[in-house]
Amino acid sequence: MNGEPEVHEEFEARLKAYEGRAAAATGVGRDPVNEPMIRHWCEAMGDTSPAYTGPDAIAPPTMLQVWTMAGLTRRPERTAAYDELLRLLDESGYDAVVATDCEQEYPRPLRPGDEITFDSVIESVSGLKTTKLGAGHFVTTRTDIRAGGELAGTHRFRILKYSPAHRPKDPTPGPAKEPRPRPVINRDNAGFWEGVARHELLIQRCTGCGDLRFPWLPGCNSCGCPEWDTVEASGEGTVYSYVVMHHPPFPASEPPYAVGLIELAEGVRIVSNVVGVPYDKVRIGMPVRLEFRRYDDALVLPVFQGVTR
Repeated sequence: MNGEPEVHEEFEARLKAYEGRAAAATGVGRDPVNEPMIRHWCEAMGDTSPAYTGPDAIAPPTMLQVWTMAGLTRRPERTAAYDELLRLLDESGYDAVVATDCEQEYPRPLRPGDEITFDSVIESVSGLKTTKLGAGHFVTTRTDIRAGGELAGTHRFRILKYSPAHRPKDPTPGPAKEPRPRPVINRDNAGFWEGVARHELLIQRCTGCGDLRFPWLPGCNSCGCPEWDTVEASGEGTVYSYVVMHHPPFPASEPPYAVGLIELAEGVRIVSNVVGVPYDKVRIGMPVRLEFRRYDDALVLPVFQGVTR
């Protein structure tokens, strides 16, 4: 990994040889597209679009990956080539992984009853990149999802296999030493993070129909209008749902800790840490109040202080 340039060029050539090879072949969705899963998704996301209910319902386009997921089991269609690629990166010191982004295309809507098949290909393996997390290689897979043999969606998923820049030297318990991961900021959500830097929690508001939405999106789910402005959240909310993280540990985190799906007073929901109360005292319906915490010189995040009665 840290050898002469020609050695790394040879290694990168080995990585490039995996481009175009199958990552998953002849995959079959565990279940047909179905109304119960669509309902659960819409309830969790707070999406009330009428397009997802009734006799002519379609599945929300962003559910595309849901129909190919395997749960906690290893998919039988995953290929040896993909496992070999990941093992080669692991053995070369790039043994940490983080998902970085995904891109989706929707040639046609999915409807309840559609039977899903899919195939994945290793689309690209980048050269060595230096990131704040550490040096590594981006691996992009492309999954083509079909319904009745017709292309219904394309899902590109990108991970970074990297060597952490700050590996803990002391394995004994103690304060977290790695920096907290940074949020992925893009053209669609940059305004949200600019607001956070000013200690403002901004919610998008469609200027067409007035609906509020979160997380930030380029267009309105209700009416399709691409124009929007923002309103500042009051900061009051309740715990709609939550999980307690025990494993795996993440950089700069000390499990166990509570992560909540917070329903704001404005009606939208946001995922964030619940702080100020013991993790085992967090409850659904608990009132919370927004606060902004600085984690280092460059990172401020919105969290929610539990309010005990």
